[in-house]
Amino acid sequence: MPEPMNYWLMKSEPGECSVDDALAAPKATVPWVGVRNYQARNFMRDAMRVGDGVLFYHSSCAEPGIVGIARVASTAYPDPTQFDTASPYYDAKSGLDAPRWLLVDVQVLRKIPTITLPALRARPELSELLVLKKGNRLSITPVEPRHWQAITGSGVESPARKVRS
Repeated sequence: MPEPMNYWLMKSEPGECSVDDALAAPKATVPWVGVRNYQARNFMRDAMRVGDGVLFYHSSCAEPGIVGIARVASTAYPDPTQFDTASPYYDAKSGLDAPRWLLVDVQVLRKIPTITLPALRARPELSELLVLKKGNRLSITPVEPRHWQAITGSGVESPARKVRS
């Protein structure tokens, strides 16, 4: 029996990687580089599974909001930017033998019209959505199945998880 699906909201600055950039990538899949928060890293390492649903969110822009529906496309693996001295995500304390930072690949399934923060706040059924909580600045947050369904307008079975035989 497959494990229940998890759902996530993952923030990206459009100047770093927009939903359009992801859609233009091979197989519409991008590595989610640059996460430098232990709680967000632990979500990727411990809780994310291939096929989990992702709300692709543009942050630090003129109109922040959910701009795409995606899925987790890989298990967690070391973020190579932590080893690259030319990268803004370089971490001198991280080593090849014991990397500190991980990433997952994210595959965009479709772009949607932007669902802004005011639009999310206007819906009482989303009042507990973590991105709406004061002081929440995490780049990755879990999303309740009921919130996923309210936002996507679909059943919680979407996106489909590939079952391994």
